[in-house]
Amino acid sequence: IGVIGDSLSSGEFEQLDCNGNKSYHDMFDYSWGQFMARLAGCKGYNFSRGGMTAREYCNSFAESKGFWDSDKAAQCYIIALGVNDVLNGGQPVGSLDDVCFEDYNKNADTFAGYYAKIIQRYKEIQPDAKFFLVTKPRDSRDERCDGADAISKLLYDFASAFTNTYIIDLRKYAPAYDEEIRKRFFLGGHMNAAGYLFTAICTIHNKILLKNKKVRQPKLTHRKRKLRLSPNKTR
Repeated sequence: IGVIGDSLSSGEFEQLDCNGNKSYHDMFDYSWGQFMARLAGCKGYNFSRGGMTAREYCNSFAESKGFWDSDKAAQCYIIALGVNDVLNGGQPVGSLDDVCFEDYNKNADTFAGYYAKIIQRYKEIQPDAKFFLVTKPRDSRDERCDGADAISKLLYDFASAFTNTYIIDLRKYAPAYDEEIRKRFFLGGHMNAAGYLFTAICTIHNKILLKNKKVRQPKLTHRKRKLRLSPNKTR
């Protein structure tokens, strides 16, 4: 499993020092991708870093880290990008019209163009791989719904345009990040270890691998499944 994403895909923890200064640390072993890989008995790769965008991934990051190398080819790729691109960075979402299916180097300079390029390049490396595109969960503190909804629509368009490509629709089916979720599963603006485990369970439990919007899945709420965690042990 190769997980391509930003801080939430990297198990990033937020730290506050005695002077109130924040620092951020990618703790990959606690990322939801690694929790999911361990639960499924698979090997997981973190092709991610805090603050990552699809543009940076394509233009420099993946190459510098060797993430295009064939020895890191995966059977499936999970892509969770968009917050830093569109919501924080203001990059245009774009559409399928920004994608050149014959030559990804001709894709437009939009979120759609770079996101599609990631899929296209990994399809070259591993033609039989499955791709799972992750939507942004709902957030009671985040008023940027239009941008998140536009990203979700684009990902559904990609699932229709590319073979072996599916949607993990956390925006539609996973619990919203409300105050109760934040109290239990967050440390500041990022999740704690229990939160990343919860995200992994949401992803596996729902099996929201949608090819079209006609497929219906039951919603999972944190109240229906209680996670009991002690400071020194996870379940």
